[in-house]
Parts: sequence; structure tokens; C-alpha cells
Amino acid sequence: MKNKFSHIEAKMDFSFKRISSFLGVAMMFSFTAMSAQAESFAHPGALHTQADLERMKVKVAQGAQPWLDGWNVLVQNPHSSLNWTPRPVDVVYRGKDGDGHPENYATLFNDAAAAYAQALRWKISGDTAYADKAIAILDAWSGKLTAIGGNSDKFLASGIYGYQLANAAEIMRTYKHWPEADFNRFKSMMLNIFYPMNHDFLVRHNGAKIDHYWANWDLANMDSMIAIGILADRRDIYNEAIDYFKHGQGNGAIDHVVWKIYPDGLGQTQESGRDQGHNTLNVSLLGAFCQMAWNQHDDLFGYEDSRVLKGVEYIAKYNLGMDVPYTPYRNSDVTQELISSASRGGGRPVWELFYNHYVNLKGQDAPYTKMFAEKLRPEGGGGNYGPNSGGFDQLGYGTLTYTLK
Repeated sequence: MKNKFSHIEAKMDFSFKRISSFLGVAMMFSFTAMSAQAESFAHPGALHTQADLERMKVKVAQGAQPWLDGWNVLVQNPHSSLNWTPRPVDVVYRGKDGDGHPENYATLFNDAAAAYAQALRWKISGDTAYADKAIAILDAWSGKLTAIGGNSDKFLASGIYGYQLANAAEIMRTYKHWPEADFNRFKSMMLNIFYPMNHDFLVRHNGAKIDHYWANWDLANMDSMIAIGILADRRDIYNEAIDYFKHGQGNGAIDHVVWKIYPDGLGQTQESGRDQGHNTLNVSLLGAFCQMAWNQHDDLFGYEDSRVLKGVEYIAKYNLGMDVPYTPYRNSDVTQELISSASRGGGRPVWELFYNHYVNLKGQDAPYTKMFAEKLRPEGGGGNYGPNSGGFDQLGYGTLTYTLK
């Protein structure tokens, strides 16, 4: 016998399914929105947060030391002058490519240093003329650059100048007079020119054996990758960089950069047997990477019992003229029986970041890093370390930007 209420039950069942489907979709969107919010990036949030920039502004206005000394270093640098004129090119060449193209990458590293310096001067002084100049530099390059070429050195350019440009833009994204279309064009340049080279190098290493390239090559491209991920709100790119730091196969992964831990807590670094100029470059690039991750709430400074600090202290101690333990280093290309004294004691301005994070913020011991920071204070910026590319491998101004107390 047919249930006389079956049609009513069918309608109720259909309505219940519709309501359930609607609730399911609504919950899906709700969870997606919550997830997106949880995954969002802090801006500005590469090397400097808004709180960092406010601290610099307040301390300089008060004439407090050592921030004021750091500020004076910045304003005396010609890259921070309103007279600076950008010189963009269609193709940047670093290294002889065999086709007769002259190297012209100095135009890019000078302009990257200028964009960053101008951005800092705007944030600290409040003078929008510096904001306009920083934007003019960034816009000039995003409207001109089509490629980066040269020999294998082109991957140094994609890494070092990629992270520096992205950091300048990350500061300037808060400037209300930077048109959204121009900001988007800049992000497109970073995503379409720099990031593909960063990714390709870390995956293929220019077709070489995985341990062929020194740690600084990996680190440079890791820095660019994480900075672009933050700038472009690309969590996939950001996570790719973080994963490489922890688990990468090349020499930029942390267990390969700081590859030997000694009982006294020092960690021998991958380029110690090469020369100290490049060894301290690793300090610069490691610091930038960890700081950018830190400002997005990922503590790589403390990863594996502060393995980064063990390597930084090793480099600082040796470059301060003291002895450190050394184990012969071997890879597919080289055997280095002794630690290198070449360029020992150089004044690369990279120590304030580590000193302030480990000592002033976390209260950890970092005696050699502290000594080096005090020795170089106030740290210089673009070109202060030297007029060639090595002088621009780090953005600098660490006394101004990283001093906490």
C-alpha cells in the first residue's frame, strides 16, 4: 500500500538535501576564508615590519644612539640622494655569455641599493620626495627589464638583486601614491623574470652536480624566492624557499651551510676553506633569509638548536683573528685541507642583525657576533663595503634598521 505521506516526505527530503548542500557550501567558503586569513602575509613583512620602521623613525627623531649614527650613514650615502637617476636596461648581463654582450649588472645593483635607501629615508623622515624617488627607480626597471643573461653568474644576479628589489618594493607597497597598476607590473617582473631563475637554479643548479656551487649561490636565490613570495602573496613560493632551507639538496640548505658542529658549539661553514669574503657573504644571505621568515612568524634562527648561530659565531670568531677548529672539506670538485685566511677580517656589514636577534631579543650568548657588531658599528650600506659588486651584496644599514635597544 502506497504511503499517503510519501510525497510530503520526498519534498522534505529534497528540501533537507538542499539545505544541507547550502550549509556545506557555506561552511566550505567559511573554512576557505578562515584558511586564507590564517595563511595571509604580514605587510610590510620582508626584512622590516611596520613596527621596525616606526622604531627607526622614533629613535632617529629622538636623536637616540646608535640609531642616529646609523641614520647619518644612510643620509651621507649618495644612493639615498634625491639626485639619484635610475639607469634601467632591457637585459642585465652578469658574466660573459660568449655572444659579446658587455656586463652591465652594475646598473641594477646600484639602483637596487638606491631604491632601498630612498625607501628607508621616506619611512624615517616622512618626506614623500624620497618615496617618489624610490617608486621612480622601481617603475623604471619594471617598465624596461625583459631578461637577465650572462654565464652562470646570471643566477647570482637573479638572487641577490631579486631579493633586494623585492625588499624595496615591500616597503613601498604602503605608499598610497604608488598606483596599483604600477605595483602589479613590478610584481609581474619579479614573478616572471626573477622567480623562474631562482626556482630553476635551486632545482637544476645550471646542470651541474648538486654540490658544485658554493652555498652563497643557493642562498642568494633562496633570499629572492622568499622575498618574492612575501611581496606577491604567494604562499607556494614562500613555502618552497622554507622547505629548501630545511631539506634542500644543495649547499644552501642549513645542514650543508653549517655542516660540522663541534663540542664547543661552533659550526664549521661550507665556504670556510674557500675565502673569508665569501664566507661572510653567507652570513649576509643567511641573515636576510632568517629575518624575512621571522617577520612571517617562522623561526629559522632557532631551527635545529640555533644551527645558524653556530655557523655565524664560527665565522665571526675566525675573522676576529682567533683560532677555530677545522675539518678538511671535500665535495665533488674540491678538497680543502685548511681553513682559508684570504680576506680574513673584512668588514662586511652583516653582524647587527644577528646580534640584535640572538642577544637583545632572545637573550642568547653570541660573544663573537657581539664583538664584530661593536667593531663595525655603525654599519654601512650600499657601496660602503666596496665599490664593486661585493660592496652591494648586502643592503646594509644594520645599526639603523636592526638595533632593538
